[in-house]
Amino acid sequence: MTHTAVQALEFGAVDGGSLAQGIVATLLFFVVGAVVLSLGFLALDLLTPGNLRRQVYVDRNPNAAILLGANHLALAMIVVTSIMTSADSLGQGLVDSAVYGIIGVVLQAVALRLLDAFVPGHLRNLVNEPRMNGTAWAVGISLVAIGAVNAAALS
Repeated sequence: MTHTAVQALEFGAVDGGSLAQGIVATLLFFVVGAVVLSLGFLALDLLTPGNLRRQVYVDRNPNAAILLGANHLALAMIVVTSIMTSADSLGQGLVDSAVYGIIGVVLQAVALRLLDAFVPGHLRNLVNEPRMNGTAWAVGISLVAIGAVNAAALS
């Protein structure tokens, strides 16, 4: 083997401490994200009629599933952006992500209430309807769009 070929095989130093810190940070940010998504589920459950978990996973109501999926996608965009734009120090970054995530949940809930006020027939009737309704898609896409705006507004 030539000297050049040997150099190509060298990996360089591996910093186990840095790797361990990265793993801990990943796990903690994951927990923050999971908590925010759970809070988003609870907020949506409070704002829609009936038991959302039952409607989606037992009754398989397509309209409830569309709203849940759209709301989770919107909140995920907010959480991802809040993590990516959070402070470099782990503690402050976790707090930043949690606070901005919770603000995102509140803003999504407000948006859903506003959509409910402006959608003819009210959201309650839409969620309880057993057949898929195009309005569920319109409201769901609106929630995703609002989530994207919320995510872009994070500083």
